[in-house]
This record gives sequence, structure tokens and C-alpha cells, in this order.
Amino acid sequence: MNVHETEVRARALGLLRSGSKNADVARELSVPVGTIGYWKHLDRAKRGECPGRHDPKCPRCDGRGLDEPAYSYLLGLYLGDGHISHYSAHRVPNLMVTCGESWPGLLDECELAMRTVFPDNSVCQVRRTGCRNVKVYSKHLECLFPQHGPGKKHERAIVLEPWQQAIVDAHPWEFIRGLIHSDGCRITNWTTRLVAGERKRYEYPRYFFSNKSDDIRKLFTDALDSVGVEWTTLARGSDPFNISVARKASVALMDTHVGPKH
Repeated sequence: MNVHETEVRARALGLLRSGSKNADVARELSVPVGTIGYWKHLDRAKRGECPGRHDPKCPRCDGRGLDEPAYSYLLGLYLGDGHISHYSAHRVPNLMVTCGESWPGLLDECELAMRTVFPDNSVCQVRRTGCRNVKVYSKHLECLFPQHGPGKKHERAIVLEPWQQAIVDAHPWEFIRGLIHSDGCRITNWTTRLVAGERKRYEYPRYFFSNKSDDIRKLFTDALDSVGVEWTTLARGSDPFNISVARKASVALMDTHVGPKH
């Protein structure tokens, strides 16, 4: 860290300790709001005010209200690109979702979902090369994401609890959006056809979802079935890791409720 950054960080912490909001400090100092949030978290931890110290209430343990649409979306993100870490430097576990910096809208939606599901917990963005890790700290992460466990997700069973399935059934589009925003994409394919002796190029959009876990792909396709989206499985060699949505009516439905990453 250079001298200039040290001075900026000191000014930021002074403003934060005086009660200024993260966004206001970021705007005043021309520093990304995620960086401000991360500095604030480290400062609070250093001073013994680590997030989770006052044990914010949990929807599962304490009956606190849960924003179900936001949770359904965050669950999709977690199953795709998220994991729970018990890094020893922090007193509290964190849920981390990795998002590409080329999709700032996705970063904002992920952070908003975390803040909505965990309104009393610390959320921050940590910049890495070409991406950012969006994090939320809570002692109750495994209460809300019981799919956490040792090893990679595709090497163990991923089954939703009945209460989770009820939320997904009630808010399937949010769940689908979360999965597409993590391990999916919207692309434009093209082909050529001979029409009246002239070869013409035709373009058509389609959605892809790719995941090695048979269970997660099944959760995705079950949600698609529930909203009337037709899909097919595309295999690379003998590996059926790709789900494709290409029929015009189904793509139109996906465009209405999901849309491309941005």
C-alpha cells in the first residue's frame, strides 16, 4: 500500500467512524464503495466490533422475517458460484459469491440480495484480478444454506430442504435468474441457409446453463419445467453438463424474467 492510499484510507476511516455512509465516503474520495466497505469491516474487526458480535437474529433459529424472492435469487447464486468460508482470520464465517467485473449490474444485484437477506450483517465487495468477491458475514449462514459441506458441490449430494423448496416453488424465476447469473449466459447463435439460390445468415438467441452437479442441473430444469420453459441437454463428449434453452417462445419467457447479464 503506497503513502497516498494510506492517507486516503485514514480519511475514509475517519469519515466512517463519524457516522458517514459508505456510499457518501466512496463518492467524496473517489474510491469504489466495495473497497470502503472492506476497509470498514477490517477496522471494525481490529477494534473488536467484528460483524456477528451482537448475534443478529436468524430466520431459521429466531423466526426473523425472510425476504423470499431475494433469498431464492441468492440461493441460485450460491449453488452456482458461491461458497461458505470459515477463514480463521475472521471470527464469523462468510458467504462469498465471485462475480466478473464486466457485469457491474450483477455485482450490484448480488450485493443487494445479500443485504436484503441479511439486513443486520456486514456485506462488502473485495476486488480480485478480473473479478470481485461479494461477501456477507454471519454466524447463521449454514442455517440458510444447509447445502454447505466438505468438498466440491458436484462431488456430493445437493438436496434442498423442504422449506427451501417451498420458497423456490413460490419464486422460481428468481431462482432461475440466480443460477443463470452464476453459471449461465445468454448468447446469439447463427447459421446459414440457402434461400432462392442465395445463402443467407440467420441469428437466434439462446440460453445456456453449465454445471457439473447432476443435482444442481436437476434443480434448474425442474424450475424451468414449473414456469413452462422448454429445454434440452447438450453433452460435450459423454458429459451432459450443459442445459440449453433455444425455442423461440421459451427464449422470450427467459428474456422477460431473466435477461442477459449486464
